[in-house]
Amino acid sequence: MEEQVVQTNPKASKRSFVGIVTSDKMDKTIVVSVTTKKLHRLYKKYVTRVKKCKAHDEKNDAHVGDKVRIVECRPLSREKCWRLAEIIERAK
Repeated sequence: MEEQVVQTNPKASKRSFVGIVTSDKMDKTIVVSVTTKKLHRLYKKYVTRVKKCKAHDEKNDAHVGDKVRIVECRPLSREKCWRLAEIIERAK
């Protein structure tokens, strides 16, 4: 019996989210609120879910209100396993 090893591309398996920066008070860390809409199975109404993620911001570029894209990465601390990929839109 031979084992088949399936290799996946690690770059393709990384998740990414678009969200709004809600806090930038920490050094090199931002808190991003990611909003998703999910259909309720019984009532067939859309329910809004908000998830807060801590992301690594090396240059302290992002500020509160900015629309950003975050990408999954290795764990950088106990709660931080996302990094800032790009700033899509600056806050006005």
